[in-house]
Amino acid sequence: MSEAPRPLVIEGARILDPSRGIDETGTAIVEKSAIRACGADALNQGRPDGAEVVDARGLVLLPGLVDARVFIGEPGGEHRETIASASRAAAAGGVTSILTMPDTDPVVDDVAIAEFVMRTARETALVNVFPAAALTKGLAGAEMTEIGLLCDAGVKAFTDGRHTVADPGLLRRIMTYARDFDALVMHETQDAALAGNGVMNEGLLASWLGLPGIPAEAEVIPLERDLRLAALTGCRYHAAKISLAESAEVVRAWKRRLPSLSAGVSIDHLSLNENDIGEYRTFFRLSPPLRREDDRQAMIAALADGTIDIIVSSHDPHDADEKRRPFAEAETGAIGLETLLPAALRLYHSDAVGLSRIVETLTIGPSRLLGLDRGTLKPGAAADMILVDLDAPHVFSEDAIRSRSKNTAFENARFQGRVLRTIVAGSTVFAADADEG
Repeated sequence: MSEAPRPLVIEGARILDPSRGIDETGTAIVEKSAIRACGADALNQGRPDGAEVVDARGLVLLPGLVDARVFIGEPGGEHRETIASASRAAAAGGVTSILTMPDTDPVVDDVAIAEFVMRTARETALVNVFPAAALTKGLAGAEMTEIGLLCDAGVKAFTDGRHTVADPGLLRRIMTYARDFDALVMHETQDAALAGNGVMNEGLLASWLGLPGIPAEAEVIPLERDLRLAALTGCRYHAAKISLAESAEVVRAWKRRLPSLSAGVSIDHLSLNENDIGEYRTFFRLSPPLRREDDRQAMIAALADGTIDIIVSSHDPHDADEKRRPFAEAETGAIGLETLLPAALRLYHSDAVGLSRIVETLTIGPSRLLGLDRGTLKPGAAADMILVDLDAPHVFSEDAIRSRSKNTAFENARFQGRVLRTIVAGSTVFAADADEG
């Protein structure tokens, strides 16, 4: 049994905790893996004996980030990413809790595989790992998984990951069972028949590049279908990744009817547009595809006004053999755990979205959605927190990537804002100075 970490006192930081509406200069006191006090008056309780004291003046203390969409390779694709390597990347990015997708080999579609992920995470991961389970067996879209048994095993959400359930009758039955167990249905809406062999956003740029396009309707039509089914069944429904101005309008309108409706957006679709593909750069082949600049701006506006509830990295590792191909043959997806916060801080530095709102969508927002006691600095909670220098400039180079795969959409990107220390259950799992040394 491991020893409890040494008590920790972080003094003089700007404490930003959207879960409590706090933005003030103060102190955090950590004892026995939990937060004893955190705020302007925390030092009234005194410092614990033998505590490590950190002078955090000029830095911001945030709850550890919660990333609700992370693809890994383990089991079956460990050459792309293991649970351990994903956790190292997460720690470096300030992400202290991850929800892993079921797109593994074998698929996380029964209790035994879910328990394997949880056990491996306990043994090897630096951060908290929560596995999502598949909606359908083998992600085949034909037979529902055992939702009740998986919930009893500790699964927090159900999704077919990169896949969209095509059969509305099956999806209705899934939603009905999910409602009965108060389980969250997270669904990526991409109609495979409409998308066809498309590899990027349909439009003028796709024509110029000579690449087949994916129409907006491939996202919007299944989204509207899902929302009608969610209203019919009364389940908790989460649109996993929207990317279009029209999708944001659909979600905005339906939120008036469905209080339990939520939506997510990937950091890629807040930061990039179809023009970034340039000369067939395969690291920018994503699903959904990168859209027009107008759509990106609409995603930012929807995040700011609360239409979109959470930001995800959609971390999706692929090795060089899968990415360094002709654009139309390359796998979709990019890694993102390490760049999630720096890329999101671009919205803050450009005055597009307030800092508190950004932090909310990266911490307490996904925590509440998944029913986790994370993403908060409230006394009594697990001491998952990060120290951030909001103004520190840095370049994200390939040499710095901790993920096993290097398929980042932010290679050599210049960022302002950096995680200096990541703490999970009171223990430091990443420190910038030590890592660089």
